[in-house]
Amino acid sequence: MNRKVFIGFVKKEFFHIFRDRRSMIILFGMPLVQILLFGFAITNEINNVSIAVLDKSKDIETQKIIHKIAASPYFEIEKVLHAESDIESIFKSGKVKAVLIFEPNFNKKIQTKSLAKVQVVTDATEPNTANTITAYVNAILQNYSKEINHNANSKYDIAIESQWRYNPELKSVYTFVPGVMTVILMLVSAMMTSISIAREKELGTMEILLVSPLKPILVILGKVFPYIFLSIINAIIIVGLGFFVFKMPINGSLFLLTLESILFIITALALGILISTISNSQQTAMMISLMGLMLPVIILSGFIFPISSMPLPMQIISNIIPAKWFISIVKAIMLKGVGIQFIWKETLILLFMTMIFMLLSMKKYKIRLE
Repeated sequence: MNRKVFIGFVKKEFFHIFRDRRSMIILFGMPLVQILLFGFAITNEINNVSIAVLDKSKDIETQKIIHKIAASPYFEIEKVLHAESDIESIFKSGKVKAVLIFEPNFNKKIQTKSLAKVQVVTDATEPNTANTITAYVNAILQNYSKEINHNANSKYDIAIESQWRYNPELKSVYTFVPGVMTVILMLVSAMMTSISIAREKELGTMEILLVSPLKPILVILGKVFPYIFLSIINAIIIVGLGFFVFKMPINGSLFLLTLESILFIITALALGILISTISNSQQTAMMISLMGLMLPVIILSGFIFPISSMPLPMQIISNIIPAKWFISIVKAIMLKGVGIQFIWKETLILLFMTMIFMLLSMKKYKIRLE
């Protein structure tokens, strides 16, 4: 008898689990998403990295090397430069990660001196990527040297000269500070806001607040304002520690960095409010925040792993992650010293995301108030 009761109880639990959509998503959705994210996104390899070429020689030998590099799956030649003065602007625009410079009389020097030089100038705001790019270029050039030496009487060699811009010592802290700043601002602003509002709804006090003499928008602003203040303090602490303790430079405008940080905080708060509108409890808000924010911010924002090396679907998905655009802005201001003319696109994208999150949140709250 006890056995039949136990079996019946177990069956009942199975039915409850299968009928609960959220439980099914947690049980099977989370592992699936995590496997796909970690499997495809976590890689130290590079693929289709955009580079530029400055060919001072323009002879048959340099053209062969350029074609060989372009034919590899690792690099994509974004632009051909005509002067060294173009290097700074193309790096600041963020269009390329490296520039290959072929010295004058390249073919002649190989024939007469058996040695020619290629300078690899990399954007070292991402130290690991810069190192990998240099290593890959060096491997391609060494393979090319072996090919031309195979049928030659004398030995030819192609030497690489490496130069790292914006982070010449390849300090990992230059990546660490902007990334941690982004993660903390996103989690404090979005996750804590969504939980805070969900707590009011769970306790049944949110409806009382919304029907009070204060307008709903003022109630929501009053709930999130402390998190704006706390997030700004967090941003100041992180930047201050990076500057004074880790000697991270702030080459750009501190005022612009502050404005962009406040914009990102507002974007994250708007996302947190949106999460709160679809969450009836703190537990639900926490699960959505962790699944929807933590993993994408760390993996798909370019904080740790280069986005250009991810599969195309992952690259497309990364465009809807606000953290991706903010990390790009912070690195551009702090390391490259750029102004708004180089980061206006990223700024507009964050503004657009903020408006979308707010409009969706207001619509959801209207539905609840009706």
